[in-house]
Amino acid sequence: MIAEDRTAVLSLVNEAIGGGSSQEKACGVIGITAKTLQRWARRPLLGDQRHGPSTTPANKLTPEERAKIIAITTGQEFCNMSPHQIVPSLSDRGEYLGSESSFYRILAEAKLLSHRGRAKPRKVTRPVPFEATKPDQVFSWDITYLRSCVRGQYFYLYLFLDIFSRKIVGWEVHETESMELSSQLLERICIDEKINKNQLTVHADNGGPMKGSTMLVTMQWLGIVPSFSRPSVSDDNPFSESLFRTLKYCPQYPAKAFESIEAARAWVREFVAWYNTQHLHSGINFVTPESKHAGLDIEILRQRNVVYMEAKRKNPNRWSGETRDWSSIACVKLNYLKDENKSDKTEELN
Repeated sequence: MIAEDRTAVLSLVNEAIGGGSSQEKACGVIGITAKTLQRWARRPLLGDQRHGPSTTPANKLTPEERAKIIAITTGQEFCNMSPHQIVPSLSDRGEYLGSESSFYRILAEAKLLSHRGRAKPRKVTRPVPFEATKPDQVFSWDITYLRSCVRGQYFYLYLFLDIFSRKIVGWEVHETESMELSSQLLERICIDEKINKNQLTVHADNGGPMKGSTMLVTMQWLGIVPSFSRPSVSDDNPFSESLFRTLKYCPQYPAKAFESIEAARAWVREFVAWYNTQHLHSGINFVTPESKHAGLDIEILRQRNVVYMEAKRKNPNRWSGETRDWSSIACVKLNYLKDENKSDKTEELN
């Protein structure tokens, strides 16, 4: 701040104090601390004495490296992916260009940091705790609608996922919402996943197909513990809501309505294959749900760590500390408060 501005600020603060305000409140309105004001009062005509850094950081990216990052993030292969997806994808190829923060900083400086998707970022919040430390312990499920060509009529997607691995373990598309259809799907999933009695908890919201008598009887017969969201609180079932968001805002989602239920089923089949086997999920340290479900993520993440360690060995000045932690997520918690039972490699939602 130049000397004239400091003098003006001092005059305004003195005027406010003369009018009965405290110095602290007057400084708060202007956006400075009382100590800063006192320092300016001692030397009001002295301007900003900072001269900026005199050296270039050793880990600064070269113009060529910055240009390569921009070219990759705006290219056809990665244009619909965030840096959180791009960096591990490149790492899996044995290539390291920079951290996610470097990607974001460079994109921001180039005015390319618009939201890379159709929707605004999602907010999450609270309640009823569960945790999973291996596959087939806690499932989350819900139903969402898919638009048909007939105005006011929809197809309904029933979808179950394992919160530990994020794998979609079962899905069906029907023309109606029905507790009978959802119970049949759950029974089939338990057979496919070889679920034993008293092994599984299934979390859902308070819809009719979730809490209907047929569904509850089926759960009791299969030895499944039911769990439900609070009434009128949509984000008590965040894993399913997050998955539906990914489904409906991914680049592949058709802009037009589905012409038939067969077309809807065909598209969902392709989406599930992509999501389970190709999508690098942020909640499980950017591995695919299929690899996490099968326990293959540990070796994948170990190989990524090798790439990072080799990159650090070749250019140690790029790191001021340790390389990125590519450890496997050991525990996934549902509806825990943020300050409850936190551990280093625990992923919490709500």
